[in-house]
Amino acid sequence: MTPTSTGLRAGHREWTAFVVLMLPLLLVSMDVSVLYFAVPAISRELHPSSTQQLWIFDIYAFALAGLLITMGALGDRFGRRKLLLFGAAAFGAASIAAAYAQSADMLIAARAVLGIGGATLMPSTMALVRNLFLDEKQRAKAIAIWSSAMAGGIALGSVMSGVMIEHFWWGSVFLINVPAMVLLLVLVPLLVPEFKNPAPGPFDLPSVPLSMAAVLPVIYGLKKTAADNGLGLIPVLSIVAGLAIGAVFVRHQLTRRDAMISPQLFHHRGFGPSIALNALATFAMMGSAYFTTQYLQSVLGKGALEAALWSLAPSVCVGIAGPAAAAAVQRGANRASVIGAGFVTGAIGYGILALAGPDSLWTVLIGAAVLASGIVAVMSLVTDMAIGTVPPDRAGSAAALLETGQEFGGAMGMAVLGSVGTAVYRSDVKGSLGGGPPTDGLPTDALDQVRETLGAAVAVAGRLKGQAGDQMLDAAREAFTHGMRIACGAGALVLVAAAVLALVTLRRVGPTGPTAGGTPSTGGHATAADGEETAGREVAPSH
Repeated sequence: MTPTSTGLRAGHREWTAFVVLMLPLLLVSMDVSVLYFAVPAISRELHPSSTQQLWIFDIYAFALAGLLITMGALGDRFGRRKLLLFGAAAFGAASIAAAYAQSADMLIAARAVLGIGGATLMPSTMALVRNLFLDEKQRAKAIAIWSSAMAGGIALGSVMSGVMIEHFWWGSVFLINVPAMVLLLVLVPLLVPEFKNPAPGPFDLPSVPLSMAAVLPVIYGLKKTAADNGLGLIPVLSIVAGLAIGAVFVRHQLTRRDAMISPQLFHHRGFGPSIALNALATFAMMGSAYFTTQYLQSVLGKGALEAALWSLAPSVCVGIAGPAAAAAVQRGANRASVIGAGFVTGAIGYGILALAGPDSLWTVLIGAAVLASGIVAVMSLVTDMAIGTVPPDRAGSAAALLETGQEFGGAMGMAVLGSVGTAVYRSDVKGSLGGGPPTDGLPTDALDQVRETLGAAVAVAGRLKGQAGDQMLDAAREAFTHGMRIACGAGALVLVAAAVLALVTLRRVGPTGPTAGGTPSTGGHATAADGEETAGREVAPSH
């Protein structure tokens, strides 16, 4: 590294290390969607019950969300590189176990370990990026690329899943993780130095169960709301219980000197707003995905793989948006204004989606591209602000909080906007299919299915012959599209409000804080004396 006025500029070694750190990021984000096309094959081979099938999907997200805070704190304490290597080994081993699972329960267990591995990988990679790039401009550029890659990885996961299932058996969707994890285990020790808090103090063990008990019920309640397309007693009780335990967790953090989440993180003016704005950005991203994926398959009637390939089209714009936003701020644009503009761009994208009819492929693709571009621009800037304003030795905890907020925001987006769209769909279907053609002679249970979801309507219409099936399907597709338009209008209003919130909360936030990259360990073992010796000055990592 070479000195600059803003810190120490990263060289080829650091950028090469950054490319290596992108591997776990891509794989963890891909694993969110990699099962989309594998479910039919898994059902044929493992015969899971409906409950087991739900857990095959959800256990990964639950383990990931529940352990992010704990793993971020452990990385700060014991070393981010060490935790990253542990996570890579666990992720690779669990991928092999999932690929060769002989029962649904075995696959669920393997997916749980994948979530645990993912919870170690995500905050470790982001914190290491903070440590590798001491120069503010370089760090902003790296995090912009990081944010774009994470958004693209989710779309890529579904496509990779379809390609692998088309040519190999269902377990191959997990085996694609293994070579990347092996590469990570080989290259990270060579390229990435160790970083950790040199004087962490006692570990706040009670916060581990408290954080999980706060996060998991809320995530479960939101996911249950999205799955059931509306609030029920169990989701409400779950969310309330999680929030109550969350209040206990916050009080615990405020009263302990060795708290897992140091209250000092929130003393930095831009940190709290970054968490909230990032959650709102994820709200918008996942809320739109709920509709666009169904629109491509169930409204336009495209096959799963074809729909996934079409969904990659907006990713072209996403890859440009993050770096462009970072470059604008580096050229002197006001950070709050650029973030606000990103939210407004996302709102315009939602507005374009709200113009879609039952046969509007290009309208949906353009709207999704505009929306994703604005949101990724926001996410890259608020991520850099959150990571750049906190002390380097707390970067892992900061990254974990940021990503936990993303989990909440994504679940909330699907629950809230999904419920709005479903309410409109059910109202329209009830009005158009309330009796008479094309529902004459249709069993009551089948009609109830049609009124429940568009997917069920497609299945029922396929069993009807001739004009009756076509009329029913047309009515259901029009109802879904109407619901999508209303939900997108609501999403646009949320993003306009988010833009105002960004301008208000960030108006006094200047450039990101300290440029020091943290205290690297010498030979992997930093001491308290090392921390005192290096406190208050910039330190280049030792390799």
